[in-house]
Amino acid sequence: MFGSARGQLRDVVFVDGVRTPFGKAKGVYVETRADDLIVRVIRELLRRNPSLPPDRVDEVAVAATTQIGDQGLTIGRTAGILAGLPRSVPGYAIDRMCAGAVTAVTTTASSIAVGAYDVAVAGGVEHMGRHPMGEGADINPRFIAERLVDPSALVMGSTAENLHDRFPAITRARADAFALASQEKVAKAYANGQIQPDLVPMAARHADSGWDLVTADEPPRPTTTLDALAGLRTPFRPHGRVTAGNAAGINDGATGCLLAAADVAAELGLTAKMTLVGYAFAGVDPEVMGVGPIPSTEKALARTGLAIDDIGLFELNEAFAVQVLAFLDHFGIADDDPRVNPYGGAIALGHPLASSGVRLMTQLARQFAEHPEVRYGMTAMCVGLGMGATTIWANPHHPAAGDAA
Repeated sequence: MFGSARGQLRDVVFVDGVRTPFGKAKGVYVETRADDLIVRVIRELLRRNPSLPPDRVDEVAVAATTQIGDQGLTIGRTAGILAGLPRSVPGYAIDRMCAGAVTAVTTTASSIAVGAYDVAVAGGVEHMGRHPMGEGADINPRFIAERLVDPSALVMGSTAENLHDRFPAITRARADAFALASQEKVAKAYANGQIQPDLVPMAARHADSGWDLVTADEPPRPTTTLDALAGLRTPFRPHGRVTAGNAAGINDGATGCLLAAADVAAELGLTAKMTLVGYAFAGVDPEVMGVGPIPSTEKALARTGLAIDDIGLFELNEAFAVQVLAFLDHFGIADDDPRVNPYGGAIALGHPLASSGVRLMTQLARQFAEHPEVRYGMTAMCVGLGMGATTIWANPHHPAAGDAA
């Protein structure tokens, strides 16, 4: 029988989260294997939490959108072995496109809640420079022939242009201003040392320069200006509104986190950084996939009995500026609300697809420590082919942390 003796679900806590610095496609990780990125993350989680016996890890769940080559072959299992976990620790792979790492977290957390696991490693990896999104995929011709989806649904940038069409109040100028703010917030967070503590230095080899140690994200452009953003071309539509400046890039990187039952974490001397309150996934029309976080958030709030005003911190994945702005408009949140992406987001940091969800969680956990007055926080993201993913977390530093959510 799962759960406690009374059949109740156990509380699940986020113990720790780390990630490699994110790179540009064909950039710092051009000669680095995808599996080596996630292996480095798992090893760092174990190093940072020495009171956790490796054989107490019950599962390794690793997401990758393009499960091929060095990020295929059931990467959760192969990465666990390569990271030095006991052979008795199983592992598996997950694909929910951009929400892969989120799904790794929610799936293993649910298993912890019902008592199937005590401790799990969950994360994601994407080497988009080596494996572009859709590599090796064979899209069924029925999708287009039978008009099951609009052809634009298969091109993420085109779905963002569709969002601009649907929400004309979200202009290119507004999207560019949001993108500039993301760059500025990332630069400020780096200057304040708020991002670096959870980055895992990664050794990377280059044919022309030999080995180097990657210690910072490659994508940020701190010298970005509105004039520079306004001069960028619109690759997805002539005279469009989506540019390389107001969208996330094509990136490489890996993320991972430790999850545990609250009582097991206490037993092992592991400190809880967040407590899972609830989560939800939702589907929307694929051609406007960017609105996905709206219904997933509404569903998560309804299931947890919370309201949007109860959320004191938001980590929203910036796949495209228009996508985040549509979410903010729907919930009546200002573009410059200080609760939203305080350290900046994917427009500046990058978005290695399946790995990004745990980056959001890791940043939220650090913000919780800085803001004990905040009780609840949220991570949310849109997902390719028309989905949204939302997780809600409670702050263990809040005075009411011991009360029921």
